[in-house]
Amino acid sequence: MAEKESEAHEATEQKGQNSDGGKAAKLTKNVLTFALIVFVWYLFADRFTPYTDNARGRRIAFAISPRVSGYVTGVYVKLHEKVKRDQLLFQLDKKPYELAVERAKAHLDNVSQQVAAMTASVKAAAARLGMAKAQLDRAQRNYDRTQQVLKKNPGALSQADLDQTETALAQALERVSSAEADLERAKQKLGTSGPENAQLREAIVALEQAEYDLACTTIYAPSDGVIESLNFGTGYYAAKGKPLVMFLPNNAVWLQANYRENNISRMRPGDKAEFTLDIAPGRVFEGKVKSIGYGVNYGESASGGSLPRISTSQGWLREPQRFPVVIEISDTSAVPLIRNGGQADVVVYTSDFFLLRLIARLQIRISGLLSYVR
Repeated sequence: MAEKESEAHEATEQKGQNSDGGKAAKLTKNVLTFALIVFVWYLFADRFTPYTDNARGRRIAFAISPRVSGYVTGVYVKLHEKVKRDQLLFQLDKKPYELAVERAKAHLDNVSQQVAAMTASVKAAAARLGMAKAQLDRAQRNYDRTQQVLKKNPGALSQADLDQTETALAQALERVSSAEADLERAKQKLGTSGPENAQLREAIVALEQAEYDLACTTIYAPSDGVIESLNFGTGYYAAKGKPLVMFLPNNAVWLQANYRENNISRMRPGDKAEFTLDIAPGRVFEGKVKSIGYGVNYGESASGGSLPRISTSQGWLREPQRFPVVIEISDTSAVPLIRNGGQADVVVYTSDFFLLRLIARLQIRISGLLSYVR
């Protein structure tokens, strides 16, 4: 009786072990099946709906530098302030440049008077030349008449009369030559008359430059944007060409998504994209691929005359190379949220395959929700 009970107990234990073994095998099979499905999905998604969390917001940033030097007399913006196009930012001391304008005006007046005087000199020299030519014409006619009289009657005129007509003609010729030289000197001194006169044009350009420098003492915002790196105040000496602040315009905002090389095999400019921003948890924005990088600096800088260094990967798998993909912002509500260097997650749709697009849309939305806990 005891032996029968022992056999029954062993049979029960064997049955339980077989049942537990079947459950473990089934669980292992399910896990392997799920892993295989995930692996297959990963292979296709990596090319048809590539996703990356290695993305940054980018803005054009440039320095605002004064075109003239001077002490700052007014600062009308604050650090991180949003400004509008042509909004007054800074004022430099105007006084030296106002004096320069007055000096240039006085110089222009002086040159104008000199040009007017030289023009008058040219006119006077021209008048003297005209008079000298008239006298030459009269002396020439007297000399010609004298010669005609001598031909008809050689003894009609005295030698003194002949000498006088010859001397008058020679003097008239000399006066004409002298007047022509005076007129040429006056013209050379004047140069081109009127507005094309070189001295006059130089004085006008000097005045325009002085007025331009005066206008440059007032610095305005080049476009809508944000002021960065403001660390000076009234009394600061601003040197010509030296940056005062950094400016981030609003009209140049994009995302740079750094994708692995195998992610971009099917990617083309114009492909639709969706992205999330860490600064806006739970929100998904739309964009599109604008361009795909064709080269990166991979850390090898071989100079001329030296042998190139070839890096070798350590371990079983080499690290994949990443290339920048520029994402154009289609959703304008995202533009004011994007900061230069801010992090983002991006997914690009390179295929119309419904299931992959559905999973990718779900993935990017889960990523947006996870921004709450990052």
